[in-house]
Amino acid sequence: MENTQSNIKSSKPQLDFKDSKYATGRRKTSIAKVWLKKGTGKIYVNGKLYSEYFSSDNHKMQITRPFELINQPTDYDVRCNVRGGGPTGQAGAMVHGISKALVLFDETLKSTLKTEKLTTRDSRAVERKKPGRRKARRSFQFSKR
Repeated sequence: MENTQSNIKSSKPQLDFKDSKYATGRRKTSIAKVWLKKGTGKIYVNGKLYSEYFSSDNHKMQITRPFELINQPTDYDVRCNVRGGGPTGQAGAMVHGISKALVLFDETLKSTLKTEKLTTRDSRAVERKKPGRRKARRSFQFSKR
């Protein structure tokens, strides 16, 4: 019984992030905790590879964008825990966290990432529903008679 449990544990990739930089990224209601270290370009999201976690090619491209901007697409390994929101918010939170962690690694990258607005938190969120309205701004259909 013990032997099968050790096999299960060894099949999961061992992620060693001892000498890493940590940053938190946020977008909509998603929060991404990101650990970044020098490595081979592997990106793990909640224990899975990012290509398995995100099904949309747009989200995958969005996550690798900070590395492509600094011309180092395979120089860093990323481990990320993401909670809340949907895939778009989670991908945006990861980009924010990765960018902040890259700046912690190398301060000279800040200007490059800042011009693309990746280090700034995107504060747009869903507007709340108001009373007497159907949605936030949409009112009920008006009937004259």
